[in-house]
Amino acid sequence: MNSPEALPFDAATVLGAGLMGRLLALTLARRGCQVSLHDAGGQEADGAAARVAAAMLAPLAESAVAPASVVRMGQYGLDRWPELLESLAQPVFFQREGTLVLWHRQDAPEAARFAGVLARTVSEVPGLPAMQRLDAAGVDAIEPAIGKRFAQGLLLPGEGQLDNRQLLAALLTSLQALPNVRMHWHSARAPGDFEPGESERIIDCRGLGAKPQWSNLRGVRGEVIRVHAPEVSLRRPTRLVHPRYPLYIAPKPDGVFVIGATEIESEDMSPASVRSTLELLSAAYSVHSGFAEARILEISTQCRPTLPDNLPAIRWLAPRVMQVNGLYRHGFLIAPAMLDTTIELLTANTSALASSFALATE
Repeated sequence: MNSPEALPFDAATVLGAGLMGRLLALTLARRGCQVSLHDAGGQEADGAAARVAAAMLAPLAESAVAPASVVRMGQYGLDRWPELLESLAQPVFFQREGTLVLWHRQDAPEAARFAGVLARTVSEVPGLPAMQRLDAAGVDAIEPAIGKRFAQGLLLPGEGQLDNRQLLAALLTSLQALPNVRMHWHSARAPGDFEPGESERIIDCRGLGAKPQWSNLRGVRGEVIRVHAPEVSLRRPTRLVHPRYPLYIAPKPDGVFVIGATEIESEDMSPASVRSTLELLSAAYSVHSGFAEARILEISTQCRPTLPDNLPAIRWLAPRVMQVNGLYRHGFLIAPAMLDTTIELLTANTSALASSFALATE
């Protein structure tokens, strides 16, 4: 971003210390605001969807389930994340080795549909690298650990990922180092608990916690498994075409892999089902037999905050109260775009970025 304009306020209260809440609190504090950050949970972000996510930055891959506006926000995020990460107090794993898409023979029709959607996206969104079609030898060349188990694949160049938990921890450390930030854990607050003055703003980033004030929010259940598989070597996130939902395997540092994710229209937060667990682990094993000896670190369930059109939105709940919500399954992908758009709106009550992303701002 260019040199920032002065903010028209000098104090901000941020509700929710998930991904967006931490990013906004840190950005506002660095711009000179006195920031109070409230969260219903603790500093580990145990109740946040961001803690469970795989944090893949894959705009073209996500176009299979998302419109061009999300793809453009994802493109922006891929370029913006390195700047954001460089400013943090501790390192965060980040890579842009592309996304590998694979499928089994019986899923070839669905794979053809998937490839057709991606091809249309590349033609419609300028600047996206074209996908590369791979034969068995091509898959083996970029992911030798998989060998020639798959006759075909797609490589989506330039896509990336980061480590979500390292990022949440690094944001926390950076916030803790600032004298103008006060953090309030286990402090479940709502916008109505505050009466902001002329020089104050309330920014509500509570996800599903904001449902009493944003009634058409809903939760979309997702189940994710983390395993330790030191015998498995994958260089990049791998997506497996699946008849019910797109499955992925995302390699993280120290032999950890995130395997996900189911997508169920439900706000049920109970433990993962046997069916979902079997599907996720079977998918991983079908990609690499080394997952048979992996150790399950955790099986997590979380609900993604989602609006009726599955798109994010920013709105003014009251003259000095803003809400940022509806990031759905695209949180890490679009967070930089949402962050910079929000800052523009808070600064000037208008946003060129919002227009370029066709982002709803009420």
